[in-house]
Amino acid sequence: MNRIKIIFVLSLVLAFASCSKDDYRLDSGPVDPFVRFNFVVNGNNVPIEYPTVNTITLPTNTFENKSVKVLKVPVSLTTAALKSQVKVNFSATTSGDSNSFSVSPKSELLFEGNKLTDTVFVSFDKRWTNQQTITLKLESASDPAIHIGNINTYAPNDTFTITLGEITTAYTFPVGQYLIKGEVGEKIDFKVNFPNGFIPSEIENASIFKFLDGFDYSLTHDDFGDNRSSINYHLTLLEDIQNPDVRYETKLTLTNTPNYVATGNTVLQIIKPTRSPRDVNANPASKFYDLSSQFYLTYGETWFDKSGTCAWQAYNAFTFPVVVTKDNENAILYSDKGTANPNDDVYHDAFKIGFNVVTGTSTTNSFNLKRWFSNEAVAAASSPGFNITSALEFFPENGNSKTQGKVLVIPQYITIAGTNKNSHNIEIAGEGTYKEISAGLFEISFELKLTNDALFGGTVSTQYRMYNNKTYPKPAALSIDCPKEVAL
Repeated sequence: MNRIKIIFVLSLVLAFASCSKDDYRLDSGPVDPFVRFNFVVNGNNVPIEYPTVNTITLPTNTFENKSVKVLKVPVSLTTAALKSQVKVNFSATTSGDSNSFSVSPKSELLFEGNKLTDTVFVSFDKRWTNQQTITLKLESASDPAIHIGNINTYAPNDTFTITLGEITTAYTFPVGQYLIKGEVGEKIDFKVNFPNGFIPSEIENASIFKFLDGFDYSLTHDDFGDNRSSINYHLTLLEDIQNPDVRYETKLTLTNTPNYVATGNTVLQIIKPTRSPRDVNANPASKFYDLSSQFYLTYGETWFDKSGTCAWQAYNAFTFPVVVTKDNENAILYSDKGTANPNDDVYHDAFKIGFNVVTGTSTTNSFNLKRWFSNEAVAAASSPGFNITSALEFFPENGNSKTQGKVLVIPQYITIAGTNKNSHNIEIAGEGTYKEISAGLFEISFELKLTNDALFGGTVSTQYRMYNNKTYPKPAALSIDCPKEVAL
């Protein structure tokens, strides 16, 4: 009996020792106050940043950093709510160049009331030598009753070591296209994202863009500040280009520099499209989405090579509306969310649809593009072009027909990469017609053109049929050539 009690008590001690003992888990009883580094990573070794809480994974005392983004190192004080301020001093030392990084605050953390976590921000001001280390160490607390480090000997977490590993810095456009009205003074705000961060001194005077200008504009950017994940740019139109019959376009292309590689979406299009009078109440886009079903698909057929023979090949894709603001000329009210407050109203473009995944970081099969390639990378970070969020535009007959009209593949650049990391910018375009072929069943018939010299030797094209229901008549065979799969 005594042996059973001893085992039970020992189990409780071990269970308690394995906990992180943070302030979110102190309901079981009093614990002597202690302060420690509380740096936690997920299963992909990505830091979990405060105030996100993880009470399952234990903090680590080392981390290999391969990014030049600001690294946030949380420090937690385990105690009940504080009646007075507590200050904790820490030090930062390095095995390498002390000028390659800076910390904020300099040496003192502050805890008060229910604020029981503070953060050391480690910023990188220039590139480092591989395997340089930075060691943060908790030194002392203003209240001597507070223990420095966990109250154990196996994982005190009173020091935290950052190993600076090999870094690869890159940039990308999160959005590949913006439409403008063409008014003088009109402004487009866009971002350049840096997945692994950037060093301001390397970017300030670098020529990261190649320009193909179709109109006059100015380009500025925000101060870098402490944000090392993206840069906000502002393009301001300097001339009037509102002629409805003329299409204007300016292209900004990210270039590779000695320190930064262009990846993902590398081309940004600023477009003033041609305009034709259309009645939003025709709303042809609404025939091709159903937001009440998160698994809503449209269904298509592609005239494509199948084992050496041209044939129709079926596919489907998640299809969504294009969300716009109330002042968009093509806006039609989708939902007022059951309230009288106009600020929460949702508007859709009456004439555009796109393709995307419901959630997550994968991709759908826009225009059956995954059949066009072998060895394709399907993650959105590598091949954002598989998700074309603004893909087709409808032009109703006479501007108001609810049953038929013309359709345009919205001209744009998409990026597709292989699992070998070869990345390609592909220009897409095309046009066709749409029609209600039976009650409630719409068919889109169009040609899609893909242009890329390296992949196709220029431009290739084929025919498509697309339907808003999975039950549709199989299209008749065509007497034309068809494309073949291309290795990326």
